[in-house]
Amino acid sequence: MITDTEIRSRGVQVLAQMLGDVEADRFIALIQREPFDYTQWRQSLPEEPSLEALDAKAMAFRHHKPQEPN
Repeated sequence: MITDTEIRSRGVQVLAQMLGDVEADRFIALIQREPFDYTQWRQSLPEEPSLEALDAKAMAFRHHKPQEPN
C-alpha cells in the first residue's frame, strides 16, 4: 500500500499528463472550491457496457449497414 503523499503525487502527475499543467491546476482549483463526492458522482453515471455487449452491437451494426458501392 502506498502513502497518501505518493497517491497525491501520482494523481497530479496523471492529471498533468492528461490535461497539461495549466488545466491540471485548474482542475485541482475547481475540486477544492466545490464540495464534490467522487464516489457519489461515479455511482450516478450509467453503467458502462461490457466488451461482449459492445462486440454484439458492433457486429449487428456491421451486418445491417448497407454496403457502399465501389
